[in-house]
Amino acid sequence: MEFVVSNRMSKIKGSAIREIFKYAADPNVISLAGGNPDPALFPNKELSVIAKNILEKEPVLALQYGITEGYMPLRETIKKRLKSIENIGNDYDELVVMSGGQQGIELTCKNLVNEGDTVIVELPSFIGATNAFRSYGANLVGVPVLEDGMDLDYLEKVIKENKNIKLIYTIPTFQNPMGVTMSIEKRKKLLKIAEENNIHILEDNPYGELCFNGEKTPTIKSFDKTGTVIYAGSFSKILAPGLRLGFLIGDKNIISKVTVAKQVSDVHTPMLPQLLAYEYMKNYSIDDLIKKMRETYKHKCQTMINAMEEYFDSSVYYTRPNGGLFIWCDLKHGIDSLALSKKAIEKKVVYVPGNTFMVDMDAPCSALRLNYSTMDDEHIVEGIKCLAPVFNEAIKEAENN
Repeated sequence: MEFVVSNRMSKIKGSAIREIFKYAADPNVISLAGGNPDPALFPNKELSVIAKNILEKEPVLALQYGITEGYMPLRETIKKRLKSIENIGNDYDELVVMSGGQQGIELTCKNLVNEGDTVIVELPSFIGATNAFRSYGANLVGVPVLEDGMDLDYLEKVIKENKNIKLIYTIPTFQNPMGVTMSIEKRKKLLKIAEENNIHILEDNPYGELCFNGEKTPTIKSFDKTGTVIYAGSFSKILAPGLRLGFLIGDKNIISKVTVAKQVSDVHTPMLPQLLAYEYMKNYSIDDLIKKMRETYKHKCQTMINAMEEYFDSSVYYTRPNGGLFIWCDLKHGIDSLALSKKAIEKKVVYVPGNTFMVDMDAPCSALRLNYSTMDDEHIVEGIKCLAPVFNEAIKEAENN
C-alpha cells in the first residue's frame, strides 16, 4: 500500500542530533553532540528505594490512570518551589504536569497558532521547538541572539514586518544551543514589547537551575503581571530525563485549553514518574542534587574551554557560558560545519552542526554546538584535540582561497 505523509509532516526533518547518536553509540566515538545530563549524577539509588516503596504500598495509585492536570501533591510541590525560588505564580496562573518539557512547547503551539501564523524564534534555536512549530504550519521568523540575548531592535523590526504573530519563543537562560543568558534589562524590555503587541511569550527554562555561580537570573515570567508569559519547565536536567517530566504554568484560561489538548495527546503523564519525583523532593534535597550538578558542569565546561584555548585556532569564536550544558562555536570564514562534521566523524568525534538550529536548515552554517556534560575530563580534552586539526585545517584552507 502506498504511503503518503500528511502535509503538516512533509517538511519536517528528523533531528540531526538523533542521527548523530547513531555514531555516538560507538564506544570508540567521543560524543560532544548530545544534550544529555551526566548519568553519574542520577539519584538512582534513592529512586530505587522510592520505586520499591511505591509499588509495594501504593501499586494502584502508581499503575492506574491519573488526572490530566497531574498528581496533585506533585503539582503543589512544584508551585511552592517556583514561588519560592523563581517568584513565579500569580492568582490567574495554573500549572499542568507534562510528559517532558517538549510536550509543553508542542501543546502551547497547538492551542495558540493557526496554520500560516507567525512564530518568532531565536536564531539559533532549539530544534525540538522549531520542529513543533513547523508541524503546525507556522511561519518561522528568526531573531539573532547576541551575547546578552535576543537582538530586541531586530525583534521590533520583525514585528513591524510580519502579520499574525502569535508567539515569541525564547530560552533566555543558558540558551540552547549558544549557552548565553539574556540580561535582566532585555528580559523586561522583551516582556514590554510582547505586551504592547499582544503577543504571548513562551519562556523555556530547562537549564536555569544549572548556574555555575549559584546566582540565578530572574525569569521573564517573574516580571509578568498580565498573563503574557507561558513558562515551560522540566525535571530532565535536574533529576532524570528518562522520567519524562515537565510542567507548564501560565494564565489558567490557556492552561485549561492545554489540558484538553493533552487529553487528546496522551490522557495524562504516567503516574509512576510523577510519584517518583514527588517522593524524591519530599524525602531528599533536590537542591543538594542541583548543587552537585552545578559544580560538575562548571568543572567540565572550564575543562572544555581550556582545551579550546590551547588547541583551536585563535580566530575561532566560542561562547563562555555561566551555566547549562552547551558551548556555541563559530569557525567563520564561510566554512560549512555540516560538511566538516564528516571529517570529524573520521576522527571519531561528533558534534552538532549549526544549521540544525536555524530556521533555514538547508543553508550552510559555520557554527556548531559542543556539549560537555556527558564526557569525562579525559574524553573532553581528547575530543577537542581531535577536532582541532580538522577545524584549523579548514580555517587555513578558507583563508588561502
